[in-house]
Amino acid sequence: MGEIVNLNRVRKDRAKAEARATATANRAAHGRSKAERTKAEAERERAARLLDGSKLED
Repeated sequence: MGEIVNLNRVRKDRAKAEARATATANRAAHGRSKAERTKAEAERERAARLLDGSKLED
């Protein structure tokens, strides 16, 4: 016979895990200094220019 599971507890645990994952993502996105954000944006723009410059014309 299987183990008895409280479905309300499982639902709450799942919601807490999702909230922790969201909080982690928000800390990564918003918990950076302005210098770090500027540097990351410049790196993304550089990569985009490099990719666009590497495309072959038909």
